[in-house]
Amino acid sequence: MSYDGGSAPNPFWGICTLAICKPAIRRVAQVGDWIVATGSKEFGFENQVVYAMKVTDKMTLKEYDSHCKKHLPNKIPVWKTTNLKLRAGDCIYDYSKGDPILRPSVHKQENMKTDLGGENVLLSNHFYYFGSKLVPLPTDLIRIVKQSQGHKSKSNEPFKEKFVEWIESFARICNRIEAMPYGLKDFEDEECIIKCSKKHVEEDEADEKEDSPDSE
Repeated sequence: MSYDGGSAPNPFWGICTLAICKPAIRRVAQVGDWIVATGSKEFGFENQVVYAMKVTDKMTLKEYDSHCKKHLPNKIPVWKTTNLKLRAGDCIYDYSKGDPILRPSVHKQENMKTDLGGENVLLSNHFYYFGSKLVPLPTDLIRIVKQSQGHKSKSNEPFKEKFVEWIESFARICNRIEAMPYGLKDFEDEECIIKCSKKHVEEDEADEKEDSPDSE
């Protein structure tokens, strides 16, 4: 995970959601799967966990739009506000008129292809979010990390039981935010948002190219 701004995933309002970015993961992940993200070597966060979420629900982007309107209104971005958690809302596609319309948000038109290509939103009411207080993986679990662009899936099955045992030892922060995302303050700067949205496009396109049988 090269960057954590609080929108992908969005850990706020009591439920962790992955609705934008990571299209390959959002297409194939199923209820019961674990999504684990480690930090970027660029920031000195190599082999450290940013968050882990057990997928407890899955819906299409269109279903998520309706769901947020009824149950998670704070996930719908409010752009003209100083509340950065509201700006980071990940329900950025409005389906009320049929085809999806991009709401003012952390992403731009150039992100639509990869965002919509993910098809689904992953939701979790069983998550561990460390934010800027990342936690190093135990040495015997470092092999689960994808040491390049993309993600791993099937090859990590032998480590699942041990990982779950380890992550659930952090019971005090289950479904809570240990620390704010280290990139959340970037949402104060429009130029930074534009730069980040472009970076997301590049990374998501790279993820699609790296998607392999191991990721199915």
